[in-house]
Amino acid sequence: MGIRSVAIYTDADRHSLHVKKADESYNIGPASVAGYLNAHRIANLAVATGCDALHPGYGFLSENPQLADICQRRNIKFIGPSATVIRRMGDKVAARESMIAAGIPVTPGSEGNLQSVDEAVAFAKTIGYPVMLKATSGGGGRGIRRCNSESDLKKNFDRVVSEATKAFGSAEVFLEKCIVNPRHIEVQILGDSFGNVIHLFERDCSIQRRHQKLIEIAPSPQLDDAKRIVLGETAVRAAKAVGYENAGTVEFLVDQNGDYYFMEMNTRLQVEHCVSETITGIDIVQEQIRIASGLKLGYTQDQVQKRGFAMEFRINAEDPKNDFLPSFGRITRYFAPGGPGVRMDGMIYTGYEVPPYYDSLLAKLTVWALTWDQLVDRAQRALNDMGVYGVKTTIPYHLEILKSPEFQSGKFDTSFVESHPELVEYSVRRPARDIAAAIAAAVSAHMRL
Repeated sequence: MGIRSVAIYTDADRHSLHVKKADESYNIGPASVAGYLNAHRIANLAVATGCDALHPGYGFLSENPQLADICQRRNIKFIGPSATVIRRMGDKVAARESMIAAGIPVTPGSEGNLQSVDEAVAFAKTIGYPVMLKATSGGGGRGIRRCNSESDLKKNFDRVVSEATKAFGSAEVFLEKCIVNPRHIEVQILGDSFGNVIHLFERDCSIQRRHQKLIEIAPSPQLDDAKRIVLGETAVRAAKAVGYENAGTVEFLVDQNGDYYFMEMNTRLQVEHCVSETITGIDIVQEQIRIASGLKLGYTQDQVQKRGFAMEFRINAEDPKNDFLPSFGRITRYFAPGGPGVRMDGMIYTGYEVPPYYDSLLAKLTVWALTWDQLVDRAQRALNDMGVYGVKTTIPYHLEILKSPEFQSGKFDTSFVESHPELVEYSVRRPARDIAAAIAAAVSAHMRL
């Protein structure tokens, strides 16, 4: 788009790839996490460097209404929805109320925040167990616990309050009926300042561990076209109901009977936006910038077409055989996969030191193919081609998931990971030097023949 970019970084990230790729980069202090959470300092730097706009990414302050407010006061365009909408949809209770008013199905739950564990127990008796205890200001799978009994609820109440206070600065929690083994389906939407809203079809995020997504797929292999249309139209209606502008995601739970319920709305770009871009050919970040510039959407709904299937794998620095313990250190060697239908978004390179301060996500591997079966085959090839050495990663675990007949048939729900503990016991792949030696031996044998 011809727009110069200014990056920020802390001392811990001075060797990060984004620092090298940006047109300009500025250090915002020694504190690894706190630097990215100082909204006033970030806005001051934006003004000092002459930035017209600020893109919050999908972490740290991306859903923080204070940053959006500060940007407005400092005459910096915040590339996202208004602070009012961020506050409204970031508060899970307020979001539920907005959806109920718009006629969007929601799961049965408490009408407001719970004041005590006794109130939680009393309400749980009216809707029945299991229930989900959630942080009102939560997100990203944090501040949420399933409770199968009254004793579970009493045990987890103070824990969730503590998690909510530490992670989100708010002790407020509420209760919802637990939809057992649902499919997690989310719809990508785009809205401009002229009241136009479109969707870019859905993503299936059912493969997750402890409410953290591992694999995302677009479109869902589990939905027929009729259900796909209904969910897309419902997401657009939800966005219009709150006057949504810019990119966002409406998340649903779909139960075993095919009934769907609004779960939450993410008022930001999501990690898995790549799969929606891949099947539609629409650059979501470019559309975000266009919308923030005051332009109309570049597409109408009938112009948005999907082609094939795409799957994104979160390559995390974790050890699946050791309860997914984070793995940090030096990347001694890195080989990226390639070929038709393969996209890599990452922040690592040979020699990079993975810091211990942040989320364990290293890279995102997105694979596309015309059919679901071709996608599974291509994904296996791409994962086998990818090499990350020096730290443990989730690559071998993803390969085991792809081998599962249940996954290959496109029939899975949010219980998949927990119900397949045997997938962790994968065979460790041979090091690259062993593979090279095997190839050399095979070539030698062929030449002798």
